[in-house]
Amino acid sequence: MNETMICAVGNVATHPVYRELASGPSARFRLAVTSRYWDREKSAWTDGHTNFFTVWAHRQLAANAAASLAVGDPVMVQGRLNVRTDVREGQSRTSADIDAVAIGHDLARGTSAFRRTNKPESAATSPRPEPNWESPAPESSDADKKRPVEEPALT
Repeated sequence: MNETMICAVGNVATHPVYRELASGPSARFRLAVTSRYWDREKSAWTDGHTNFFTVWAHRQLAANAAASLAVGDPVMVQGRLNVRTDVREGQSRTSADIDAVAIGHDLARGTSAFRRTNKPESAATSPRPEPNWESPAPESSDADKKRPVEEPALT
């Protein structure tokens, strides 16, 4: 199945809402993406149209996004684009959602301090045995065992 993957760069517009669902943790927030262009007449950068996306995060990404993001933070979001059209009160409305695969602060506009989270306990309860990476020794014949090893001559 073909999916439209996008990378959107913008600002967090709403505080992330975190929920524990039967299918696992989920979080959502609104992302404001404003285009900027150089206005030759004014000789200055000008803001263009602002697009708003609802960003959805699941599982560990949801927990980390809820703990890390605040309104106004510059972020980059990579994920699958979903465009929906709904009819509410007789009016057709179109919305664009991003099912996030990755979310991060935009380091072109500030600094960030990364902290690893603890791994979930469920993964640690069923450890897999370490594979045997040793290569089997090549089989040798009896003639190879009796032959003396010659050392190179030093000159």
